[in-house]
Amino acid sequence: MTALYESHNLWLTSWLSKKLGCRTDATDLAHDTFLRVLSRQNLQDIVEPRAYLTTIAHGLMVNHLRRRDLERAYLAELALLDEREMPSAETRLIMLEALVRIDAMLDGLPPKVRQAFLLHQLESLKHAEIAEQLAVSVSSVRQYIAKALLHCMLLQEDQAL
Repeated sequence: MTALYESHNLWLTSWLSKKLGCRTDATDLAHDTFLRVLSRQNLQDIVEPRAYLTTIAHGLMVNHLRRRDLERAYLAELALLDEREMPSAETRLIMLEALVRIDAMLDGLPPKVRQAFLLHQLESLKHAEIAEQLAVSVSSVRQYIAKALLHCMLLQEDQAL
Protein backbone atom coordinates (compact mmCIF):
# COMPACT_ATOMS: atom_id res chain seq x y z
CA MET A 1 0.00 0.00 0.00
CA THR A 2 2.85 2.38 0.84
CA ALA A 3 4.36 1.92 -2.62
CA LEU A 4 0.98 2.49 -4.29
CA TYR A 5 0.47 5.68 -2.29
CA GLU A 6 3.96 7.02 -2.88
CA SER A 7 3.82 6.23 -6.59
CA HIS A 8 0.39 7.66 -7.33
CA ASN A 9 -0.75 10.14 -4.67
CA LEU A 10 0.65 13.26 -6.36
CA TRP A 11 -0.68 12.17 -9.73
CA LEU A 12 -4.15 11.40 -8.31
CA THR A 13 -4.29 14.67 -6.38
CA SER A 14 -3.30 16.57 -9.53
CA TRP A 15 -5.92 14.73 -11.60
CA LEU A 16 -8.64 15.48 -9.06
CA SER A 17 -7.50 19.09 -8.73
CA LYS A 18 -7.91 19.61 -12.48
CA LYS A 19 -11.39 18.09 -12.36
CA LEU A 20 -12.55 19.97 -9.26
CA GLY A 21 -10.65 23.24 -9.59
CA CYS A 22 -9.85 23.06 -5.88
CA ARG A 23 -6.62 21.65 -4.50
CA THR A 24 -8.03 21.25 -0.97
CA ASP A 25 -10.99 19.15 -2.12
CA ALA A 26 -8.67 17.18 -4.41
CA THR A 27 -6.34 16.38 -1.50
CA ASP A 28 -9.29 15.25 0.64
CA LEU A 29 -10.71 13.05 -2.11
CA ALA A 30 -7.31 11.53 -2.91
CA HIS A 31 -6.98 10.69 0.78
CA ASP A 32 -10.47 9.14 0.78
CA THR A 33 -9.56 7.16 -2.33
CA PHE A 34 -6.55 5.61 -0.66
CA LEU A 35 -8.62 4.83 2.42
CA ARG A 36 -11.04 2.93 0.18
CA VAL A 37 -8.16 1.10 -1.44
CA LEU A 38 -6.75 0.27 1.99
CA SER A 39 -10.05 -1.33 2.98
CA ARG A 40 -9.84 -3.66 -0.04
CA GLN A 41 -8.00 -6.92 0.05
CA ASN A 42 -5.72 -8.40 -2.60
CA LEU A 43 -3.94 -5.16 -3.47
CA GLN A 44 -1.35 -7.23 -5.26
CA ASP A 45 -4.04 -8.13 -7.82
CA ILE A 46 -4.24 -4.53 -9.06
CA VAL A 47 -2.85 -4.62 -12.58
CA GLU A 48 -3.53 -1.02 -13.63
CA PRO A 49 -3.21 1.12 -10.47
CA ARG A 50 -4.05 4.44 -12.11
CA ALA A 51 -7.19 3.07 -13.73
CA TYR A 52 -8.19 1.50 -10.42
CA LEU A 53 -7.54 4.70 -8.47
CA THR A 54 -9.29 6.81 -11.10
CA THR A 55 -12.41 4.65 -10.93
CA ILE A 56 -12.63 4.94 -7.16
CA ALA A 57 -11.75 8.65 -7.15
CA HIS A 58 -14.31 9.41 -9.87
CA GLY A 59 -17.10 7.84 -7.83
CA LEU A 60 -16.06 9.79 -4.75
CA MET A 61 -15.83 12.98 -6.79
CA VAL A 62 -19.33 12.53 -8.21
CA ASN A 63 -20.69 12.01 -4.70
CA HIS A 64 -18.77 15.07 -3.49
CA LEU A 65 -20.14 17.26 -6.30
CA ARG A 66 -23.71 16.02 -5.78
CA ARG A 67 -23.48 16.74 -2.06
CA ARG A 68 -22.05 20.21 -2.76
CA ASP A 69 -24.84 21.01 -5.23
CA LEU A 70 -27.46 19.72 -2.81
CA GLU A 71 -25.97 21.77 0.00
CA ARG A 72 -25.95 24.91 -2.15
CA ALA A 73 -29.60 24.41 -3.10
CA TYR A 74 -30.55 23.80 0.54
CA LEU A 75 -28.68 26.92 1.70
CA ALA A 76 -30.32 28.97 -1.06
CA GLU A 77 -33.75 27.86 0.18
CA LEU A 78 -32.78 28.64 3.78
CA ALA A 79 -31.71 32.12 2.72
CA LEU A 80 -35.32 32.78 1.70
CA LEU A 81 -36.56 32.16 5.23
CA ASP A 82 -37.24 34.88 7.72
CA GLU A 83 -34.56 34.97 10.43
CA ARG A 84 -37.14 33.87 13.02
CA GLU A 85 -37.87 30.73 10.97
CA MET A 86 -34.20 29.82 10.54
CA PRO A 87 -33.44 26.40 12.02
CA SER A 88 -30.50 25.98 14.37
CA ALA A 89 -27.11 24.97 13.01
CA GLU A 90 -27.63 21.48 14.40
CA THR A 91 -31.04 21.14 12.72
CA ARG A 92 -29.60 22.44 9.42
CA LEU A 93 -26.86 19.80 9.54
CA ILE A 94 -29.34 17.02 10.37
CA MET A 95 -31.59 18.13 7.51
CA LEU A 96 -28.68 18.30 5.07
CA GLU A 97 -27.56 14.79 6.03
CA ALA A 98 -31.13 13.55 5.54
CA LEU A 99 -31.27 15.20 2.10
CA VAL A 100 -27.98 13.57 1.13
CA ARG A 101 -29.27 10.14 2.23
CA ILE A 102 -32.52 10.63 0.32
CA ASP A 103 -30.62 11.76 -2.77
CA ALA A 104 -28.42 8.67 -2.56
CA MET A 105 -31.47 6.43 -2.23
CA LEU A 106 -33.14 7.97 -5.27
CA ASP A 107 -29.95 7.99 -7.33
CA GLY A 108 -30.50 4.52 -8.78
CA LEU A 109 -33.95 5.31 -10.14
CA PRO A 110 -34.75 6.19 -13.75
CA PRO A 111 -35.39 9.94 -14.19
CA LYS A 112 -39.18 9.72 -14.69
CA VAL A 113 -39.58 7.42 -11.70
CA ARG A 114 -37.53 9.75 -9.51
CA GLN A 115 -39.37 12.83 -10.77
CA ALA A 116 -42.82 11.28 -10.26
CA PHE A 117 -41.87 10.23 -6.74
CA LEU A 118 -40.54 13.68 -5.85
CA LEU A 119 -43.54 15.48 -7.32
CA HIS A 120 -45.84 13.23 -5.31
CA GLN A 121 -43.89 13.42 -2.05
CA LEU A 122 -42.59 16.99 -2.06
CA GLU A 123 -45.21 18.89 -4.01
CA SER A 124 -48.20 16.70 -3.09
CA LEU A 125 -49.32 16.53 -6.69
CA LYS A 126 -52.06 14.09 -7.57
CA HIS A 127 -51.31 11.24 -9.96
CA ALA A 128 -53.21 12.93 -12.81
CA GLU A 129 -51.21 16.14 -12.35
CA ILE A 130 -47.95 14.24 -12.39
CA ALA A 131 -49.06 12.28 -15.46
CA GLU A 132 -49.79 15.51 -17.28
CA GLN A 133 -46.47 17.06 -16.28
CA LEU A 134 -44.47 13.98 -17.33
CA ALA A 135 -46.60 13.28 -20.42
CA VAL A 136 -47.36 9.72 -19.32
CA SER A 137 -50.47 7.84 -18.25
CA VAL A 138 -51.85 7.86 -14.72
CA SER A 139 -51.19 4.13 -14.47
CA SER A 140 -47.53 4.78 -15.35
CA VAL A 141 -47.35 7.33 -12.54
CA ARG A 142 -48.77 4.78 -10.11
CA GLN A 143 -46.17 2.26 -11.26
CA TYR A 144 -43.37 4.85 -10.98
CA ILE A 145 -44.32 5.78 -7.42
CA ALA A 146 -44.67 2.14 -6.39
CA LYS A 147 -41.28 1.36 -7.94
CA ALA A 148 -39.65 4.26 -6.10
CA LEU A 149 -41.19 3.25 -2.78
CA LEU A 150 -40.11 -0.36 -3.24
CA HIS A 151 -36.61 0.77 -4.20
CA CYS A 152 -36.33 2.89 -1.04
CA MET A 153 -37.71 0.12 1.17
CA LEU A 154 -35.24 -2.41 -0.23
CA LEU A 155 -32.34 -0.03 0.32
CA GLN A 156 -33.47 0.55 3.89
CA GLU A 157 -33.58 -3.20 4.49
CA ASP A 158 -30.09 -3.63 3.01
CA GLN A 159 -28.73 -0.87 5.26
CA ALA A 160 -30.37 -2.41 8.33
CA LEU A 161 -28.55 -5.72 7.75
